[in-house]
Amino acid sequence: MHFLHINQLFNRASGASRYFNEIGLRLSREGHRVTLLSSNALDLEYLWDGRRRHLPAGEVWEDGVRVLRFPVRRLPGPPIVYPLIRRLMVEVGRLGPATAALLRRMALLTPRLPTLEHYLETAPELADVALVHTTNITLDFAILPVVRWAQRRSIPHLCTPFVHLGEPGSRQIVQYYSMPHQIALLQASAAVATMTSLERDFLLARGVPAERVRIIGAGVDPAEVGGGDGAAFRAAHAIRGPLVLSLGAAAYDKGTVHVLAAMRQLWAAGVEATWVQCGPLLSHFEQHYAQLDARERAHTRLLGYVSDEVRRAALAAADLYVQPSRTDSFGIAYLEAWCYGVPVVGARAGGVPAVIRDGQDGLLVPFGDVPALATVIERLLRDHDMARTLGVAGRERVLRELTWDAAYGRMRSLYGHLLQERVDGTP
Repeated sequence: MHFLHINQLFNRASGASRYFNEIGLRLSREGHRVTLLSSNALDLEYLWDGRRRHLPAGEVWEDGVRVLRFPVRRLPGPPIVYPLIRRLMVEVGRLGPATAALLRRMALLTPRLPTLEHYLETAPELADVALVHTTNITLDFAILPVVRWAQRRSIPHLCTPFVHLGEPGSRQIVQYYSMPHQIALLQASAAVATMTSLERDFLLARGVPAERVRIIGAGVDPAEVGGGDGAAFRAAHAIRGPLVLSLGAAAYDKGTVHVLAAMRQLWAAGVEATWVQCGPLLSHFEQHYAQLDARERAHTRLLGYVSDEVRRAALAAADLYVQPSRTDSFGIAYLEAWCYGVPVVGARAGGVPAVIRDGQDGLLVPFGDVPALATVIERLLRDHDMARTLGVAGRERVLRELTWDAAYGRMRSLYGHLLQERVDGTP
């Protein structure tokens, strides 16, 4: 079988990329062909700001998967054009489902992947594609052309939307993932794969048919995640004492700005902990970091993108993992920390409350509550018994139910179901 995957930002620092990498790797091992289409963006911001980092367009192979990266094209003008258009789309969407056609056209204004569209229409190797699997519903500019292409050929479309639910009771984040054209796209999909029951329930409440929604979740491979050299990491970065770790993009919505603010409070109170951040630095975070004085900066290590080896070493070295995000549908990094028995702190937002069981295998705080965040960080750094108990519980849960093999088993079953429906001719 030939499967076509679409992931707008394919790099190992992205949870969606790890999700598709694990699925593609296992499909390839089963003897299937997998083609993944992506943009040439490395930083998310490159999609609207050409000054940010990007990768060469073209073909590479990743774990048996053929990856094609297509160059991003944008409307003329400053980077703010993109967020302004998206904000306008939200306002237009408030008028109701009748706006879906207009919103689809607006979604394709910028950015665009014109060579991807040309590839779809002209590449003979796509003639045998059996299933299309897309993701990241908010980056719909890459989904819509592929879905149109698949519909014309009666190829089933599966979407893993990674809906970011944001804070409970607030539409500030989720409104960018649930505009009328996005909900219509999911309603018309052959199936929708969600990360948690929270995401599933949100979509059901907006009219996505229950029989098409499956909870797949994510996972880790404990053997692959393990083996990090924590002592070598500490020596390489001159770290003594407690180490607080954050992974992924340094951004407001990820809670990284709040982690930095909480650490500043703790440093001012005499807590001698080092904060390590691995992942891309968004421009607004860099502005916050620029406000630190030399003494505070001495307590930080901003490492940017790191190799898998360094990532594992950082996890092995950590005393505490902190990621109080409101834009995580799941949060694979919590599972990676648990593999090392490291206690985790998240936010009561997004899909995280379905992953971290507050008080059992981690702690949750309200998103953006810096004093509460500082309090739980200090508590876990001082209360070693509690930290150890939470970390051990998390590790046991990973080994029991949160592995990639388990998640892939659910996804492979869904693939098989959709392929059988196509053979049977059922909707």
